[in-house]
Amino acid sequence: MQFRLNPVTLITGAGSGIGVACAHDLAKKSHGGLVLADIDEAALGLVADELDNAGISPERVSTMTVDAADSARWSQATAFIQNQYGRLDWAVVNASAAQAKDVAESDLVDWGPKTVAHLEGAIVTLQALMALMGKNTQGGAIVLIAGAAAIKAETDAKSAPGLLQVVRAAAQEGAQHNVRINAVAPGGPETPMWADMPWFQDLVRENGNEQGAFDKIEQLPVRAARYAQGGDVARLISLLLADDAPVTGATLVVDGSYTL
Repeated sequence: MQFRLNPVTLITGAGSGIGVACAHDLAKKSHGGLVLADIDEAALGLVADELDNAGISPERVSTMTVDAADSARWSQATAFIQNQYGRLDWAVVNASAAQAKDVAESDLVDWGPKTVAHLEGAIVTLQALMALMGKNTQGGAIVLIAGAAAIKAETDAKSAPGLLQVVRAAAQEGAQHNVRINAVAPGGPETPMWADMPWFQDLVRENGNEQGAFDKIEQLPVRAARYAQGGDVARLISLLLADDAPVTGATLVVDGSYTL
């Protein structure tokens, strides 16, 4: 795969789960700079230290605390990236880790009908990053981590499939600026989104711990070949970010058959 020269990368939700795996993978490729964003400032500091201790940290690394649904904060963040790095080439939007504000409805009417608060963080983040990336003459690529619930919606995650429609709408808009936008829907990686699902919490109680719950899921009638881990997802994201990936508006599933 062809990776551009000295890319600048932003990862949201970089303080935990898949975000950490992406930080470790993309730090090796982001020679132009790496920006780590999360609502948890302490977690970001730990990840930055891990990269430095592993000897894979690029020359320029920045951390910033961002509430994914705070448009004013994103204005500050994108201005910082533009001033300090000059551009943004790649972005990973970890929607499964987003801490959207508890609002009754979205006022982002340019994206179509009113949307539920669950989608607010993803939409605000994409709008901010697309505006910044669109200034880049080479364009860029964004990958949104949606989670398997976006494909196989559970009763407690009815709004999850809306993320994929957001990706398709954003990809259509981004195409005119050479900005590609795709989604990855992982099933089973060790990430905080699982802990928030009531049915998974029930399995944890029944089986003693989270690993026992995952083992139980693998024994269900539709057996998982192998649940994806953070590194599996990070490698797929790297492929989607590459300039020669002829993909936009798509959702790729990494789940060992969970969504079948």
